[in-house]
Amino acid sequence: MVLGSPADASCGTVGGRLQEMDQALAALYEGDSQLGSRKGGRGNSSPSVSRWLGDIRKYFPSQVVQVMQRDAMERLQLRELLLQPEMLENVQPDVHLVANLMSLGSVIPQNTKATARLVVRKVVDELMKKLEEPMRSAVAGALDRSQRNRRPRHAEIDWNRTIRANLCHWQPEYKTIVPETLIGYGRKARRPQREVILCIDQSGSMANSVVYSSIFGAVMASLPAVATKLVVFDTAVVDLTEKLDDPVDVLFGVQLGGGTDINGAVGYCQSLISEPRNTILVLISDLYEGGVESGLLRRAHELVESGVQFITLLALSDEGAPAYDAALAAKLAALGVPSFACTPDAFPQLMAAAIRRDDVAAWAATQGFKTSQ
Repeated sequence: MVLGSPADASCGTVGGRLQEMDQALAALYEGDSQLGSRKGGRGNSSPSVSRWLGDIRKYFPSQVVQVMQRDAMERLQLRELLLQPEMLENVQPDVHLVANLMSLGSVIPQNTKATARLVVRKVVDELMKKLEEPMRSAVAGALDRSQRNRRPRHAEIDWNRTIRANLCHWQPEYKTIVPETLIGYGRKARRPQREVILCIDQSGSMANSVVYSSIFGAVMASLPAVATKLVVFDTAVVDLTEKLDDPVDVLFGVQLGGGTDINGAVGYCQSLISEPRNTILVLISDLYEGGVESGLLRRAHELVESGVQFITLLALSDEGAPAYDAALAAKLAALGVPSFACTPDAFPQLMAAAIRRDDVAAWAATQGFKTSQ
């Protein structure tokens, strides 16, 4: 199987299930592959794309299926496999497929759009199950602890910290502690305690980051103590905050590709800020600026000086080290805007650190994330 069909004459052929696996691999990886082709010929008939998608799901684990699907898209230019409902129904959904559907959103036939939404919905639901609770717990816990007070009401007392702080007041005769100092969580705020703005570059290279950002944005938007806004941009800026109750609507509102005007997007986000010292601005971009770099640096300086926690994520994905403009990242870091790539699993703790007003650059270093200097 490793050597492919050219070795059949000298090594013999495999049979049964192995032969079917070999045919599925050959359809994709052999040089004269005609997977998806409609040309005539005298060779063995190649399976249709729909049939092939079903075969690889039958014979290979899901991780391998996802790799083969991506390879088919790149090696054989099979983006048309996403343009037919019967093909979409056979695809193994993952973040990369969602990114492809987003990029093809404007050309997907009307009769396929409903199926495409179902595929995206499946991926979003799976990611929500994985990411929602960590995000909710990290943010809620950080908000509670960032608002501690020394005169708490009974319902606001943090008993664990209060007991530790008063162990020296143990009363043996009563077998209890008589606390002299009460430590409590913050009082329940009637308005949001933090404003979070996610500003997302929707250039094609940031596709996976857009998917994860939309999901995290939806989770934070469901927390009353956090006012969350989501802005996407290329050369134009689109505010998708009103769609945050459904990440699928957000994703279908994104148009991947095009140029990049980071300065213009940050300027728009700056106009949304009403309480700088309670605002966290997360710019998710590879920093390849097509706009005015000097304007971006000036805005970054103004935001930091006003008290805004400004963070740049070069990627929000688990794809490894991203490509980015290292020179611009270093200039932002010098202004007090830490710049690094972050994985989806670590993002909840990043937001918790920002809410507590921790040193985000130091936090990133403890996580093993390389920050720009």
